[in-house]
Amino acid sequence: MAATQRPITASALEDKATKAAWKTIPSWTMITLQDLNIPAEAMRYMAKRAGSTTVEIDASHAVTVSHPDTVADLIDTAARATTS
Repeated sequence: MAATQRPITASALEDKATKAAWKTIPSWTMITLQDLNIPAEAMRYMAKRAGSTTVEIDASHAVTVSHPDTVADLIDTAARATTS
């Protein structure tokens, strides 16, 4: 990932959002239990604040690499639920 991931821009951390989409659109959160970057408790807290549907998985922060099918299934479920 380090070879292909681009550095984050300052605007990603500094720009203010104009709307919080999670206030009007249902949201889903995948909580990665082996994540060494973001503790699971922090993810649970943020998901609860957003009213997210949560899925917990025994995976690291790189869950899209280690469990791509599970991530794709969650995205598919979320997309179907918000467009039906």
